[in-house]
Amino acid sequence: MSRFIKIKKTYQFIVFQKLVLVSVLIGFLSSFLAISLKKITEYYESIFLLRAFHFHFYYFLFPLIGLTIIYFLRKYLFKNKENKGIKEIFDCTKISSKNLPAYKIPSHFINGFFTVIFGGSTGIEVSTVVASATIGSLAQQKTNFLRKYKTQLMCAGIAAGITALFASPIAGVLFSIEVISRKINKALLLTNIIAVCVASMLVYVLDEPTLFTVKISMWNTYAIPYFIILGVLAGINSVFLTKSVLFFKSQFLKINKIYNKIFIATFIIGSSILVLPILYGDGYHGVKEIFLHSNDNFTFKFFLSILGVLIFKPIVTSVTLSSGGDGGVFAPSLVIGAFLGFFVATFLNTFFNANVLPINFIIIGMAALLSASIHAPFTALFLVCSLVNDYTLFVPILMVCLISKYTAKYMYPYTVYSYTLNIAK
Repeated sequence: MSRFIKIKKTYQFIVFQKLVLVSVLIGFLSSFLAISLKKITEYYESIFLLRAFHFHFYYFLFPLIGLTIIYFLRKYLFKNKENKGIKEIFDCTKISSKNLPAYKIPSHFINGFFTVIFGGSTGIEVSTVVASATIGSLAQQKTNFLRKYKTQLMCAGIAAGITALFASPIAGVLFSIEVISRKINKALLLTNIIAVCVASMLVYVLDEPTLFTVKISMWNTYAIPYFIILGVLAGINSVFLTKSVLFFKSQFLKINKIYNKIFIATFIIGSSILVLPILYGDGYHGVKEIFLHSNDNFTFKFFLSILGVLIFKPIVTSVTLSSGGDGGVFAPSLVIGAFLGFFVATFLNTFFNANVLPINFIIIGMAALLSASIHAPFTALFLVCSLVNDYTLFVPILMVCLISKYTAKYMYPYTVYSYTLNIAK
């Protein structure tokens, strides 16, 4: 009996060693992929956006080029193999025999890059998540006894990728738990913690800056009723975003000829960006702009521009994804939330003399809308705090994230991810 116990402990130790080594490898590869995609996308997006700003016909030409390139890449390089985004990850975690094929890594990396730099109104986050999950999926296929840890290793890749994108290891782990696995066990915690530690080290070594540089001084309890209003509005807006994506996907499926899809999408995307350049690409440049002008007065032009973002960002994002673009609702949620918070704060200060701080509302709005869109309040909380590298607003962000999530769930119980998954059953 003692010999059996000894053999069992030896085997468990070997498995532990393998899990640690594989988690380190997954953490490095996933974070390196995420940082590489982030860097080159930011660089070329800024160049293309500046070019289009000076020559407006590029607002139409760039989306046409991007969607056409993606179509031919999918048809000839990736042999018409479909990309279903996060739905594929859910399928793999539910079906033990199903794995993510290796082509998902270059497919999502390349297509996500081309989508954003050519003006597609989405971000690289979902492309990174699927590519990182594929790294974890491939790792567990190499050794038989690691196959029972498929979900854990895929989540480790995802957590490392999110950590690298947003410099937030806690958000990385929470996203893999709240959105992907939806359960916790020792192996999940072990693999994810190791992977995000490796990713954090790489972020530190490369000295990756935070996405937004802002200074938060304080928040006041008298603003709590206004925070509640923001949470409810964020929940409503997230439902509009979700339903827009689902509606346009269903409509574009009815268009049989691919060039008709591309031309229609090009016209909608180009026209929208021409009127509101903030809609170009991931839109983070627009958020940085409103941080700089957070104390501007409420004018009719201001009202129209913000209203335009709140209405057309979900539509342009939906058209981008429905016409073949690679991405998701992660970046659009952050951008829409920022503009919603800015609008609410400025409106309250102008017409009700509320004396609230617009910067606080911008930050809280980002977290609230992300929370409502993916039904992950704790991921949104830590991710947005990391984006600004400040936890001053921890309490109001947590409160508003919970309000926005449950407002959205009450109005419409599905996210883009869960609704797609239910349809597939």
